[in-house]
Amino acid sequence: MTIVLLAVIYLAFISLGLPDALIGVGWPLMHQEFSAPVSMVGWIFMTIAGGTILSSLLSGKLLKHFDTKQVTFGSTLLTALCLFGFYYAPSIGWLFVFAIPLGLGAGAVDAALNHYVAEHYEAHHMNWLHCFWGIGATGGPLVMAGVLTEDGWRDGYLIIAAVQFSLALVLWLSFPLWKQKEDSTAHPQETAVTTLDRKLPTGVSYALATFLLYCGVEALIGLWTSSYLVQMKQFSIATAAAWVSIYYGSITIGRFVSGFLSFRFTNKQMIRMGQILALVGSILFFIPISATMLVGLMLIGFGLAPIYPSMLHDTPNRFGSAQSKRLMGFQMAFAYSGSTFLPPLFGLIVSMTSLRFLPFVIILIMTGMLFNTERLNQMIRRTSEDDSI
Repeated sequence: MTIVLLAVIYLAFISLGLPDALIGVGWPLMHQEFSAPVSMVGWIFMTIAGGTILSSLLSGKLLKHFDTKQVTFGSTLLTALCLFGFYYAPSIGWLFVFAIPLGLGAGAVDAALNHYVAEHYEAHHMNWLHCFWGIGATGGPLVMAGVLTEDGWRDGYLIIAAVQFSLALVLWLSFPLWKQKEDSTAHPQETAVTTLDRKLPTGVSYALATFLLYCGVEALIGLWTSSYLVQMKQFSIATAAAWVSIYYGSITIGRFVSGFLSFRFTNKQMIRMGQILALVGSILFFIPISATMLVGLMLIGFGLAPIYPSMLHDTPNRFGSAQSKRLMGFQMAFAYSGSTFLPPLFGLIVSMTSLRFLPFVIILIMTGMLFNTERLNQMIRRTSEDDSI
């Protein structure tokens, strides 16, 4: 039964990634049909992101009143309805209407599932689950690309909506399995968060900053590397696109490999090794030799791969099980804020300076991540020593 439940959660993570890039792939036809400016997609994306950040922040309160299976089922059903709404939308205004609950559903299920896996499964499953999210994020655009005709973008949303409705049914049928798993991994010593515990634990600000920087730099590299290679290094558009694909492929493969490495190393060691590897890759990417830059970009992807899943899985160990529900939502909100705001912020910098500063910014963010993590480890170690006295 545990294996069956785990398979359902893996399917949920694939489903979580499926809608993420649909609008980006379909927008060239969508904006023509709706007579909307090309730039309008940025506002729709920001609307979805705003709902995701809000639901992530509120996920701790939501999980007080509903358990993980109910939140996951409800959020998946809401996401499916919104995707069907995109399929049916008669005007651009309706895309904004459905974008809000689409973001709310995505944020809630993401925070709830990450907390559940951190509490009930080992670290290798967290790495593999986020690898499966990458499969979903890759599969969504492939589905949309396969149906893109004059009216085909709607068919893409309809297919993904049907997948989400099917998953919602599977989740509903799996309700008894969640109860069995929760009973078998219950923590009898765990207590509820009291009023006195409402203040944030020691060092949590460093963890939140690391989540923001991690997701920000991952999205920043994905969005701006192609433009940097074309404009600053005179690469062809096709070659630059291939390099970005290699970068995302490195993250996906890295997470698969990290699942096996987590049998040997702790979360803290995986995070540290990943950050150091990503920093080394950033320095190599700065060196103006094509082969060295490509190796650097691949090392960045491999280095980033274990950081996010390991930080999520380590949340109960860092801050205690009683606090982890609430903090998981905060962490997800800061992560989404990073991926939402850092890339356009860099775009603002580019408009005033030049794209040549991309490698400097990447190195700076990687250094900031490593500093925050080591500072957090130091504070947690001091707190543990004080508690043992």
